[in-house]
Amino acid sequence: MMRFNCMLLSSVVTLAIAGAAFAQDTLTVTSWGGAYTKSQEEAFFKPFAKQTGTKILQDEWDGSTAKLKGMVETGQVTWDVVDVEPSHALQGCDEGWLETIDYSKLGGKDAFIDGAAMDCAVATIVFGTIYAYDAAKFPNGGPTTMADLFDTAKFPGPRALRKSPKTTLEFALIADGVKPSEVYDVLGTPEGVDRAFKKLDTIKKDVKVWWTAGAQPPQLLADGEVVMTRPGTAASTMPSRTAARTSRSSGTAREWTSISGPSRKARRTRNWRTNSSLSPSIPM
Repeated sequence: MMRFNCMLLSSVVTLAIAGAAFAQDTLTVTSWGGAYTKSQEEAFFKPFAKQTGTKILQDEWDGSTAKLKGMVETGQVTWDVVDVEPSHALQGCDEGWLETIDYSKLGGKDAFIDGAAMDCAVATIVFGTIYAYDAAKFPNGGPTTMADLFDTAKFPGPRALRKSPKTTLEFALIADGVKPSEVYDVLGTPEGVDRAFKKLDTIKKDVKVWWTAGAQPPQLLADGEVVMTRPGTAASTMPSRTAARTSRSSGTAREWTSISGPSRKARRTRNWRTNSSLSPSIPM
């Protein structure tokens, strides 16, 4: 049965796998589109194509596993390498529709940072998850902490959050006082999950949009429909899109919080995305 070779979140190792596993004239790489895929094209696809003579074909997907599974089950696989999230990698490996990675061709698992070498995917980027806000709505100073995202008294106005537990639950716990370094320990317990949802309940009526597409958050801010939102990390498209939006309109600002990724056990149990910011932590 033909299965997928998958990348976790980016394409550096896609190229390494492709060079080792695909002796063909074309390679179809599927990613998330937008500025994120454009950056992959410039940094990875074009250099790889020039070096190997392989033509890189690109496609996009929305993270729905149904299409991946359908291709495998029907034997009509048209994608060679797919940019996925950790939950996809774990599910696909468990259910058998992702290929396992031969790390002997990639320098061994020790060549990767801790947690990056999964059985059926290889993590290749460390990325940040942010929230952005409309600075024009807060002339006396905007939010500076994760707790401020949930403080509708001090910072009133409609919010937008991703329609997914990924990062949404982490945001809620940090806003509720959990240290970023302890977030996944807390989320690894039923009580921790309940605590996150209880915190989300405090702003439920203020979340105007639970977005599903990465292009929505910056547009919602630009149109004035919301005063702050969690831009998409899936997969890291929105920080760059938000930055592009900021360059055209000075009314958008961003805030960062460092958060370490969960242990493999926590990832397998809860299937949450690993989020690691390279920027300094903001106050909690």
